[in-house]
Amino acid sequence: MEAAGADLVVLPSKLPQKAIALAVVQYVEKITSVKLAQDLKKMVSAVGDGKFAIIVHNNPDPDAISSAMGLKEIAGSVGVKAEILYKGQIGHHENKAFVNILDVELDQSRDFKSTEYRKIALIECSVPGVNNLLPPDTPVSIIIDHHQADIEEVKAEYVDIRPNIGATATIMTKYLQDLEIPIKTELATALLYGIKVDTDDFRRNTDPADFMAAAYLYPLANQEILTKFETPSRSVEEIDVLGEAIKNREIKGSYLISNVGTIRNRDTLAQAADYLLTLEGVTTTIVFGLGEDHIYISGRSRDVRINIGKVMQDAFGADKAGGHAMLAGAQIPLGVFGGTRDKQTLMKLAEEVVVKQILSVIGIQKGPS
Repeated sequence: MEAAGADLVVLPSKLPQKAIALAVVQYVEKITSVKLAQDLKKMVSAVGDGKFAIIVHNNPDPDAISSAMGLKEIAGSVGVKAEILYKGQIGHHENKAFVNILDVELDQSRDFKSTEYRKIALIECSVPGVNNLLPPDTPVSIIIDHHQADIEEVKAEYVDIRPNIGATATIMTKYLQDLEIPIKTELATALLYGIKVDTDDFRRNTDPADFMAAAYLYPLANQEILTKFETPSRSVEEIDVLGEAIKNREIKGSYLISNVGTIRNRDTLAQAADYLLTLEGVTTTIVFGLGEDHIYISGRSRDVRINIGKVMQDAFGADKAGGHAMLAGAQIPLGVFGGTRDKQTLMKLAEEVVVKQILSVIGIQKGPS
């Protein structure tokens, strides 16, 4: 039968049928995974001696950055030079430590021209113009992400979106394994940290694939460097925002919503949302603040009855929000109100809109706590 061209031959045996079925399923999954990786490699190879842009989302985190590093390594394996580009700030202290210690090459692009690149990849985001530096409707060749997405809005030659996976770094690790590309210490350290951060140390939205990727990366990574990432000093703003979040909290049943006022670093919202989720009786947190030209919102949940990512999208639109069942974020443009000097009035307006929309989607009437 092998001579006839079969990839796998299963002969009758004394093994249980379930064991045979499992072996077949695992083999098919392996073949599918390798083909995906080979298709990606072929797509990157087509760049040739042209320019290849790897775009990560605004204010990139370790998962986005490490995944971009992985794709850059794949590009390098076929002689293609790639640039990792982003917009915004790397504000979180852990993220700054991550980039500085590993000496990651990132370009904070301010004058991006898509026509200068033969191919463009979007990593950990899936729609041009939504939380990334690309103008809307920019042609994209490659999209790799682990966030929920409206597949009808996702357009690229190569698309790999796996919402069941806890981190894009897990997907990238599998590519490198299937392509048999050696993973250097710095890259292994980055990918492992990306997985740990996005899964909250494997406590959130974690798939068996995340554990398998981490197990593969662990002996290759530098554990001393990982410790440095995880224990940086905290900024004054982080403490201030957390204090405001605690002081201004509004609780509706098991839902907690808090307006922290004006912020410079939107990463502080996620930290506050994580912390407030540890309060007794609280299963879902929504923390928001006012940036220069956006209202930024961060949500966390451990309530299995709701999907906080879907709540955010239903409240503010798929083009402004996204995430998973347990964590999500949104950014709402201020538009004509962006230049308003009266921040107090603006925050009151923002609070009215945010709280009303969130409670409406959840199905709770706004009123006394």
